[in-house]
Amino acid sequence: MRTQRHILFALLLVMAISLPISADIKLPAIISDNMVLQQQTQVAVWGWTKPKSSVSVTTSWNGKSQSAQSDANGFWKVKLQTPAAGFTPYTITIASAGRSRTLKNVLIGEVWLCSGQSNMEMPMKGYLMQPIENGPDDILNSSNAAIRCFTVTRASKSMPQEDCAGAWEIAGPQTTPNFTATGYYFARLINKVVNVPVGFINTSWGGTGIPTWMPPAALKDIPEKPVEFPADETNTPSWRPTALYNGMIHPLVNYCIRGAIWYQGEANRGEPELYAKMFERMVREWRNAWNIGDFPFYYCQIAPYKYGGGGNSGFLREAQAKLMTTTPNTGMAVLTDAESPDCIHPPKKKDAGERMALWALAKTYGIDIHYRSPEVKSVETNGQLMIIEFELFGSNSGLTTNGKQILGFQIAGDDKRFTQATATLRNNKVYIFAPTVSKPVAARYIFDDASPSEIFTVEGNLPVSSFRTDTWKD
Repeated sequence: MRTQRHILFALLLVMAISLPISADIKLPAIISDNMVLQQQTQVAVWGWTKPKSSVSVTTSWNGKSQSAQSDANGFWKVKLQTPAAGFTPYTITIASAGRSRTLKNVLIGEVWLCSGQSNMEMPMKGYLMQPIENGPDDILNSSNAAIRCFTVTRASKSMPQEDCAGAWEIAGPQTTPNFTATGYYFARLINKVVNVPVGFINTSWGGTGIPTWMPPAALKDIPEKPVEFPADETNTPSWRPTALYNGMIHPLVNYCIRGAIWYQGEANRGEPELYAKMFERMVREWRNAWNIGDFPFYYCQIAPYKYGGGGNSGFLREAQAKLMTTTPNTGMAVLTDAESPDCIHPPKKKDAGERMALWALAKTYGIDIHYRSPEVKSVETNGQLMIIEFELFGSNSGLTTNGKQILGFQIAGDDKRFTQATATLRNNKVYIFAPTVSKPVAARYIFDDASPSEIFTVEGNLPVSSFRTDTWKD
């Protein structure tokens, strides 16, 4: 009996040695069941297997296979041609070194990246004592297999990461509470109007400034924000420049997207000129990293809020507005009607998400709609009157104050002393007057931390942003 056991053991050992050595197929978290792939383009699928091994990737939408060879570290990547968007779920089978994995319930549609600080991170269920307007009803009615969210787990790193943590989840009452509210409302409107599946990737972290979302190349000519990491650092603070890019953006750059939406700026309100420079650099380097051209980048202007402690966030909102003229293929959603002066997290996240979606519907998907808040077209003086004309960007229904008095204007003469002014709206012009200013040279509208907008387009109910006609330093 003992001899037989020895013989059996020897046979099993020989068989084990003679079998080909195989390795599990490891995929990044974002390449998984339930994912949405960008339609009608070349998308990347990648992962890790045994070094120097052949890999085949077979897609059920066309039955074709693509092959690749893993490198010395086991990394491989293939490009797949995706069909037009649709609601049919597909599979992708990956085989290598005697192993295979099949990804299930994959949809083809539109993919958008969502990033920023707490107002992007804020979930549909709200924060403690800070609800989302109409959030409970929208959560209950959120079941939709064509809307899917991948939430990147917070990760602050000193070096660029190959992978992140997270999972694709399908919208429904059990999952939607944890979705980014701004991102969800954006995706929901795109899904409804364009009638395609929408996948949105939420990679955001509350309280973070823009430098931490920027790669080193974006900061190399910005000495005010040095990229410095101690050699032995293991726990990188989330405020450190590039740390969140390394941990939460870099792992995603192989994943094909249509564009990005952004809600951030509160943490940088005291440095408007520098913020504008950093925003331009960040967008440029993100586009370089994805290498798919100048993809659309839509963003929210920060909402009115009583920050306290001095300063004037109107200057940051001004800088954000100017970015549309300096950074191509961008658009800004105005939130001066957020009605949340005492809470930095406005509950009107539907406005935030849907106003960015209006930009996408008009500029990315070519739908003829009114999508943009009014902006100053011209300024003239006539005696003691200042007359400001607005560009309405396709709206033919004019402006309205909804029957309320306009209180947000101030004007000044050469002495730079601003005085409360009376304002009257006629069509697309506002007539401004202050009896104590004989020769007005400058006007400002709700140009402070927390004053709300009083002027809107009739069509779309889009508010006028805070603005000024002067270039004075304070």
